[in-house]
Amino acid sequence: MSKDKEIDDLDRKILSILMRNSKKPFTEIAKELYVSGGTIHVRMKKLEDAGIVQGYNLNVNYEKLGYDIVSFLGIYLDKSSLYYDVARELAKIPEVVGAHYTTGVYSIFAKIICRDTTHLRDVLHDKIQPIKGIQRTETFISLEESIDRPLDILEED
Repeated sequence: MSKDKEIDDLDRKILSILMRNSKKPFTEIAKELYVSGGTIHVRMKKLEDAGIVQGYNLNVNYEKLGYDIVSFLGIYLDKSSLYYDVARELAKIPEVVGAHYTTGVYSIFAKIICRDTTHLRDVLHDKIQPIKGIQRTETFISLEESIDRPLDILEED
């Protein structure tokens, strides 16, 4: 069954609200959408069971915790068939917070968060570059994040 048939307009409204503020109580969402709190609970359970809602995350300002460097890493592989092996090894590195199998010049594009450039250099040199199957990498340091928002899933009439 396609995801569009699993959810309706009410589900999309609930998701949209929670994607902007996951701490908003179900009772407040229910009032905003003119339904009962139980309806929100049931709908959320349905969305979790369908695999649409896959968990809940806390959005943290890493810079305030001393992690000043956000970088992106383009990874060239010896062979694309090594993707899953390399991805498993990258998952073991705490500083790697995201990785995507991509088209284009890189096989993998990863997001890395580090305390400073020395920490980044150590992660690259000691943890990432020794992974079997990685041919070479190209690093991009983010100077500023301009946009970080959830996708607007509400369709306009």
